[in-house]
Amino acid sequence: MTATTLKIDFPESLPVSARREEIMAAMAAHQVVIVCGETGSGKTTQLPKIALALGRGKLNYPLTNPDGTRAPPGKLIGHTQPRRIAASSVAKRIAEELNTTLGDVVGFKVRFQDRLSRDSSVKLMTDGILLAETQTDPLLKAYDTLIIDEAHERSLNIDFLLGYLKQILPRRPDLKVVVTSATIDAERFATHFASRKRLAPGRPKAGDAPQGGSDDAQRGAWGPLIPAPIIMVSGRMFPVEQRYRPFEEARDYDLNNAIADAVDELWRDAHNSGDILVFLPGEREIREAADHLRGHLSHQPVFRGAEVLPLFARLSQAEQDRIFDGHTGRRIVLATNVAETSLTVPGIRFVIDAGTARMKRYSFRSKVEQLLVEPISQSSANQRAGRCGRVANGICIRLYDEKDFAGRPKFTDPEILRSSLAGVILRMKSLHLGVVEDFPFIEKPSGRAIADGYQLLNELGAVDDANKLTATGQELAKLPLDPRVGRMILEARSREALDEVLVIASALSVQDVRDRPMDAQQQADQAHAKFDDEKSEFSGYLKLWKWIQDARGGSHEATPGVGLAGRSAPCPPPALRAPPSPAQNARPSRLSTPMPSHKLSNRQYEQLLRQNFISMRRVREWRDIYSQLHTVVAEHKWRLNTLPASYEQLHLSMLAGLLGNIGFKLETEGGGGGEYLGARSIKFYPHPGAHLVKKPGRWIVAAELVETTRLFGRGIAAIEPQWLEQVGGHLLKKQLLD
Repeated sequence: MTATTLKIDFPESLPVSARREEIMAAMAAHQVVIVCGETGSGKTTQLPKIALALGRGKLNYPLTNPDGTRAPPGKLIGHTQPRRIAASSVAKRIAEELNTTLGDVVGFKVRFQDRLSRDSSVKLMTDGILLAETQTDPLLKAYDTLIIDEAHERSLNIDFLLGYLKQILPRRPDLKVVVTSATIDAERFATHFASRKRLAPGRPKAGDAPQGGSDDAQRGAWGPLIPAPIIMVSGRMFPVEQRYRPFEEARDYDLNNAIADAVDELWRDAHNSGDILVFLPGEREIREAADHLRGHLSHQPVFRGAEVLPLFARLSQAEQDRIFDGHTGRRIVLATNVAETSLTVPGIRFVIDAGTARMKRYSFRSKVEQLLVEPISQSSANQRAGRCGRVANGICIRLYDEKDFAGRPKFTDPEILRSSLAGVILRMKSLHLGVVEDFPFIEKPSGRAIADGYQLLNELGAVDDANKLTATGQELAKLPLDPRVGRMILEARSREALDEVLVIASALSVQDVRDRPMDAQQQADQAHAKFDDEKSEFSGYLKLWKWIQDARGGSHEATPGVGLAGRSAPCPPPALRAPPSPAQNARPSRLSTPMPSHKLSNRQYEQLLRQNFISMRRVREWRDIYSQLHTVVAEHKWRLNTLPASYEQLHLSMLAGLLGNIGFKLETEGGGGGEYLGARSIKFYPHPGAHLVKKPGRWIVAAELVETTRLFGRGIAAIEPQWLEQVGGHLLKKQLLD
């Protein structure tokens, strides 16, 4: 395929097509252009075609030099997406519009999948793929154009890319960058890429053009800082009516019932026959809502044939493609925020918005990152509503009230402000992006956050006293996990305690599944007593996990993948499972008991959990996190231990990630008080609600330190002082005395 044989058309129905001449002129005149438009404007699919029409991309490069010799290979148009599902679907869409085979002119590269040919001109990829390429191609010389899509999402990868590009642009004057964003804070991107024009004649040398600074000598040779141009493109073409339908969750009415009622309201009118897009926070919620909706619609003759389709990042390619297939009947698509901006689902007339999403948050208090379901911002809610005004007048039903919406933050916090700087520093060091203090982030993290990050990494043994990455740090950098959790897992791998630590680490990432209602505290304590351990709340989590698995019932043969901690995760491949030991038969797992033969129904199981004051919702979250950790272990082909870990093996593993939370009991007159002296000379008390049969010992470790009326340690376990030297020797100061 050559530039002369490729026919490029721009659909006139898309708003971006009307602005293509202006976009091409801006790209020709400027190194960086910001294209800002609402969802549905066509910027994602049309910008690569505009770049091709402008003469960018491999197919616009000559095959031979004027003297007949072979010309050097051409360069690519790179186009990044925040998610794999978007990268593959957008590539297919552009290839269709160009009437070419996927991989010929347009291809994509994501984790585990590469659909690019040697002569491809447009390369769709995740922003993580492009970041990784900076290691082998520091100036990104494989590209003549880069389109950074969905920049308003402000993920860590996007912020890293925008900062990195700002650094290399003066050394790549031939590189064009287009940053696309929904109409959210576009000026921030324009200011970030502000540049100076040279006042003196002559072309500057590569690396000569300053990207800022206030040096008088620089000002003499260069003009004032000029922000990158912003081109606004309209998006939504029809008005959208907002309806607020808040609901109160009760035993017999939950989110799934509210969604079903909203579907009935939208389709009650015979003229309202369009498709419905439902936004939910995660895969589990989508599957539950899909099951409920199918059952609900089966009792209605008119809607019985309606399709109910899920849409989330982990779907197979075939299941993803069903969303974009033509259909004649009614359809309901249940999606995560992947459909908020990354993908445009065709034919949507109505939106039902649960108003929540899964967000990563870092707690300075507990020093742990958590993936929590929380209310979305106003800008995200408006993005979701905008999905239904593209084909006709739309209706968006929000399952929360208008006052709730008005009280939400205007924009979603950038990921860098919600993340542990320990993880950010670790990532930057592994990518050789320089020191975090000097990196040109759009929003610079605070000095306190940076110091906290370095301190935690040093505690975990990931950096040395000079803040250089250690061997442990290099391994930690490869794990897409909170550094504390990753450190526990690395230690557990070497101490043959991986099976148990996966359960406990996932438990520490969610709210305690044990409910203790105000009006039934004594009953709850009695029900929970069977899970309490004498010395360790970590061991108590293992008892609790096993009880939750066993409570469902159903006798079955012992199978690989249901390990010592009684998990019900996917079966790992044989390479992950350690060969059986002769001692295995002689030493039964302390966590294994015969299953009851009768399997409970979902309703019976939930009732049993309620009777024991266990939250079903939090149990699901615990299982979700466990499954994610198990997947990471499987990807690294690490073997799970076949014999149960000893108390020492288990707690040495946990201690490796919690060295900052140790405590030594202070002696007081009369033996009372119970105060502990911790690291950095802090003092704390064991939490009064600790799930322990006996009082904590002389030396303890806590999962987290929480300040309420006083500083308390939660998640207590007794440890031996000599263990500290084994896992925390790099932090100890030794003194020899006569």
